[in-house]
Amino acid sequence: MNYWLMKSEPGTWSWDDQVKKGKEGEGWDGVRNYQASNNMKAMKIGDRCFFYHSVNEKQIVGIVEVIEEYHPDPTDAKGRFGMVTVMAIKPFEKPVTLGDIKAEPRLENLSLIKQSRLSVMPIDQASWKLICAMGETDPS
Repeated sequence: MNYWLMKSEPGTWSWDDQVKKGKEGEGWDGVRNYQASNNMKAMKIGDRCFFYHSVNEKQIVGIVEVIEEYHPDPTDAKGRFGMVTVMAIKPFEKPVTLGDIKAEPRLENLSLIKQSRLSVMPIDQASWKLICAMGETDPS
């Protein structure tokens, strides 16, 4: 299993919206950055992702699971980009803010800090476990 972080503007698609989709999940569409798209191409069914509210909140609020691998994104009229489908697994007991992450020296190499505009990024297993612990959330 691999781990990822996916950013969403809560005014466009929030954790609550994701939860309402239930087991059918929702396609993570609208990604138009090639690096983020390549990260989604690498995702496999069962991979786990942090659900990150961007813009004003800047915090991890939950965990989603990939339930459908990379496939065409119907919102891309030119057909260059795709999406994965994810399902909500659990909320974070305590949201972990960008400030919390930046304050933790063991997380200094995360793409979230080094490539702040990237919307879909990998997370190594040690960082996954640490961030889950910071959020008082079971990493499994």
